[in-house]
Amino acid sequence: MSPGYDGRAIANFVLDFCDSRGRRVTNLALQKIVYFCHVWSLIELKRPLLRHKFEAWEFGPVLPYLYREFKDYDRSPIVGRATQLDPVDGKHRVVAYDFDAETDSLLHRIAEFYSRLRASDLVELSHAQGGPWHVVWNHGGAVNPGMKIDDRKIVEFYSKAALPFSIQ
Repeated sequence: MSPGYDGRAIANFVLDFCDSRGRRVTNLALQKIVYFCHVWSLIELKRPLLRHKFEAWEFGPVLPYLYREFKDYDRSPIVGRATQLDPVDGKHRVVAYDFDAETDSLLHRIAEFYSRLRASDLVELSHAQGGPWHVVWNHGGAVNPGMKIDDRKIVEFYSKAALPFSIQ
């Protein structure tokens, strides 16, 4: 099993997908769409999509490095793409993505569904009572910002949920 993809590659896929459909995506919405891509990969493909763990932040699950990548957009739609430093020439290059057919198909379906929702709706979905974010954020009744969201908790919670998009 692969160790998962870089979250910047998934983000760039989501941004390209949304751009091709005229949908505007903020940093807040992007974080949630990438989170649900990871969630449904764990459930449907039985493997992690991302190699990094989400953290529980106030407005839901966040990949901190992805947040920093796009934080300058604030609440505005993201028009750029995530980059990485090329070790050969020291220049920043857009992070490319190339998924196997099964992952690509799943990502298209997830992005199609979740990118139609408002950022506030995505936050509400990610804050589900008893869900992975909720359990980590409100751990023991005390707020614990920055805590990692365990993939096992994601699977435990979302394996009981109905898919919000078509399997085909």
